[in-house]
Amino acid sequence: MRRDTGAAALLGPLLAGSAQPHQVRRAARGLGLPERGRYAVVVLDAPAAAVPDADADGVRWCWCGEVGVVLLGPGGLAGPVARLGEAGAGPGGVGPVVGGLAELGFARRLAGAALLTCGPGSREIVALDERLPTALVASVPELSARLVAEVFGPLLVLAPAERALLVGTLEAWLECGGSVGRAAVRLRCHRNTVFNRLRRLERLTSRSLSHPRELVETVLALDALRLSAAVRG
Repeated sequence: MRRDTGAAALLGPLLAGSAQPHQVRRAARGLGLPERGRYAVVVLDAPAAAVPDADADGVRWCWCGEVGVVLLGPGGLAGPVARLGEAGAGPGGVGPVVGGLAELGFARRLAGAALLTCGPGSREIVALDERLPTALVASVPELSARLVAEVFGPLLVLAPAERALLVGTLEAWLECGGSVGRAAVRLRCHRNTVFNRLRRLERLTSRSLSHPRELVETVLALDALRLSAAVRG
């Protein structure tokens, strides 16, 4: 694990996306890493005390504060992400795999977008490609807040317990693929109860869950709501 200030100085321009070709070559020599290779960037919420071992399964790590650069081994990205989670390093975001050190700035920006999708109190390590719609919402806070207000404004004035009940029912219904029956089993209530809650939510939001465009808007607003403290009241 390289955490020394020299490594940070070499990584800084790469992660900022401002490195010139000679700086890329210098960083490769100084860090002992190939200029071309399968790299990913991890952005943690804060520098972690415990992180994975270097060179495990062919993986090599370099760290610059809360930002980690990983040269992937033959096992790909899943193993390093899992080890970060096991080490309790989260919350954190992982950008897409790129083809060389010169592309680390791009990977760093998208890893930061992935981190934004981790809700309050979360300890998860998430990959951007698993959270693309949520990342779109989270990356523009002003629009995210506007979306919540426009879609869930009438919901937010309800008592916290009542609001949480409706939001939880919507989440269960979505996680069950839109099946009222399966959602009822998960929520341990009658299917008519689920149906009635969803109908009430539709009335409050003035959006139909059976209309594709309105459903997309509702789901994106739900993602924005999850990332805020509003749902907890």
